[in-house]
Amino acid sequence: MKEQSTTRGFAILSAASMLVKVLSLLYIPLLRMIIGDEGYGIYGASYQVYVFIFVLTNSGIPVAISKLVSELAAVRNYKDAVKSFKIARSVLCIIGILMTVILLIFAGPFASIVHYKQAYLSLLTLAPAILFTSVASAYRGYFQGRGNMTPTAVSQVIEQVANTAFSLLFAALLIKYGVEAGCAGGAIGTSIGALISAAFLMFYYERNKKFRVPKEYANEDVRRYNTKQLMRKIIKYGLPITVCVGMTYAGSLVDLSNTKIRLIAGGVNETQANILYGFLTKYQQLLNVPISIISSLSMAILPAISAAVAIKDKSQVKNKINYSFRLCFLIAVPCAVGLAVISDPVYQTLKLGGGAYIMAYGSIVLILMSVMQIQTTILQSIGRLYIATLYSVLGIAFKVITNYFLIAIPKINILGAVVGSIVGFLVPIILNHRIIRKSLGIKLSILVHAIKPLFSSTIMGGSVFAVYYVLGVLLKLSKRGYLINSSITLVAIAVGMLVYMFGLVITRGITKEDLNSMPRKIVRLIPNFILQRVR
Repeated sequence: MKEQSTTRGFAILSAASMLVKVLSLLYIPLLRMIIGDEGYGIYGASYQVYVFIFVLTNSGIPVAISKLVSELAAVRNYKDAVKSFKIARSVLCIIGILMTVILLIFAGPFASIVHYKQAYLSLLTLAPAILFTSVASAYRGYFQGRGNMTPTAVSQVIEQVANTAFSLLFAALLIKYGVEAGCAGGAIGTSIGALISAAFLMFYYERNKKFRVPKEYANEDVRRYNTKQLMRKIIKYGLPITVCVGMTYAGSLVDLSNTKIRLIAGGVNETQANILYGFLTKYQQLLNVPISIISSLSMAILPAISAAVAIKDKSQVKNKINYSFRLCFLIAVPCAVGLAVISDPVYQTLKLGGGAYIMAYGSIVLILMSVMQIQTTILQSIGRLYIATLYSVLGIAFKVITNYFLIAIPKINILGAVVGSIVGFLVPIILNHRIIRKSLGIKLSILVHAIKPLFSSTIMGGSVFAVYYVLGVLLKLSKRGYLINSSITLVAIAVGMLVYMFGLVITRGITKEDLNSMPRKIVRLIPNFILQRVR
């Protein structure tokens, strides 16, 4: 199995993640048509509970597999790399079965705790997905540790295609039995998609499980580990990640329950509270499209940083960290600005219904989420995640307190959750930055990487706004239906992308070295007049 560079792995995962998130976005209006806005709020609530159980099961051990396999391969201990994967896979399967049973048994109490009793059936249909994703996550962690992102990327696309198709099918079939049944049907596709994805990864592994061992390997003195030692390493790497991510999603779960209660306390009835939470869910799903690229970057750089730490290459560690933050801002900043400037046209084009104002005010959360995700990956790589967990808990506490007071204010209501998210991310970001600098003993500035993307994005935002509204005025003479509005939006986005790239060239936010590291297929999409100015 051929190892890929960090850049190529990032490109492969990014392409797949973008396709997956676009598919998930496209099926939102179709699912809304079937189950309605209130149903979508119930569906979103059930999915939050599922995601919490999912991260408790699958967040830590797959990353431990990736980290451990990459470290052992870096010191040419190939036998223990495979052995560690097999041990971790068995553990994941056992935990997956246990968590699936727990969700099946306690689906009712979970639904009551978050104040969405209508989500009970949806939780039952989501339960099998926990086991299937456990199996898939084990194989993804192994392939990422081997530096091969292709099977992960392909499996994600397969999973989402199946998820979309079967979710819509079963939602349409079951909606005649009521909104709750329709929501449950919309959740069935998640389990079926996870099953198909796991089957693909198992097949791919059997075809590509052999390491290419160098000829001189037999003559090298490699330290071997027994099963007990490898199990300790898996727990050491996996447990803090599980606790950290689990606490973050526990905050989201508290946020789910807290949001509905505080909305009602502010004078909103239960049906309207469900609809407003549905708006918040759509906002979060739209943010997840660019966030998926950052997640791909995180998955790609984790093995690289872990390997550099294993061989004590401090210079390489610093380079990888700077590279990750630079790419983070190059992607997150223009996406946040673009979504803020034309939030309403984007919602209209995607037929997401109401709630565009949440994106207009809350797109900054995208940048904060991206930075924190990269920080978490770095802390995973250098083994300092327990302290990061404490900082996440502090952030969640600030978020819950902020939500509690702001959401109940009628003029603010659901926007209070957005402000809470901003506060909840800022606190751990500041504290994480300090611990990273202290742990690595290097000078590290996050904001310096944001200056050029921010300048270019500001110009881009102005051009997108101008193009959209100028074209809107020019076409006002004709009836502006869905097709005209969508065309104007796409033209504005295309112009914005060109302006942003040109801005990066002018400010040297992107260089020849960056272009040389990019896949050629992506470089070919950049206009020649921009390429000629890159120095």
